[in-house]
Amino acid sequence: MNTVLITGCSSGYGLETARYFHSRGWNVVATMRTPREDVLPHSDRLRVLALDVTRPESISAALQASGPIDVLVNNAGIGILGAFEATPMATAREVFETNTFGVMATTQAVLPQFRARRSGVVVNVTSSATLAPMPLVAVYTASKAAIEGFTGSLAHELASFGARAKLVEPGYGPTTRFTQNGAPRMEGLIPEAYAPYAQSVFAAFARQTVVTSESDVAEAVWCAANDASGQLRFPAGPDAVALARSK
Repeated sequence: MNTVLITGCSSGYGLETARYFHSRGWNVVATMRTPREDVLPHSDRLRVLALDVTRPESISAALQASGPIDVLVNNAGIGILGAFEATPMATAREVFETNTFGVMATTQAVLPQFRARRSGVVVNVTSSATLAPMPLVAVYTASKAAIEGFTGSLAHELASFGARAKLVEPGYGPTTRFTQNGAPRMEGLIPEAYAPYAQSVFAAFARQTVVTSESDVAEAVWCAANDASGQLRFPAGPDAVALARSK
């Protein structure tokens, strides 16, 4: 029976992905910074572990507790929305610590077992913001675009050991907790000079009717984890699929 370890499972895409894999008979290790077992079904095939991807000791402890895994899903991430001019570099570094370096660190910690077994899949969840320029998300896009390049290169390295690396690119999903979770770090990031422009952007987002659901992302992660065709990118949601095709 296959085992998947998923980061960022307290809500949103990670939580739905954990449920999706579990419903299909996999062993699931659902990780989050503050463990909450009440959000997932009680099952002997599902464990909830603490994992903060910005702390090496937390990564090591979680992997030791989980035992061998077949698939790593790097889903944990933080959002930021605002004018780049108003974004402190400390805030930009905070975003990169989770969205970029956290993904790299967790992946690096898992690779020795994949290489030794000559099997395994790394699935990195990025964003459709990497498929087309989008306003007010310069730092967020940069943190995710870095993982796009990282994953493409990693896929070549792992192929010689029988392991794989994949990308899942979710579209716009207003039901996620992106802005809610990022609210404190976004304070002051829309200064007065940018307010009229930002209002027009927010209005455009509010009018968007083609959106990505959490189940869209979970299904795309499932497809990526089980794909043996060599496909690297898996856009998730109708809007992301349309952007990928136009690109």
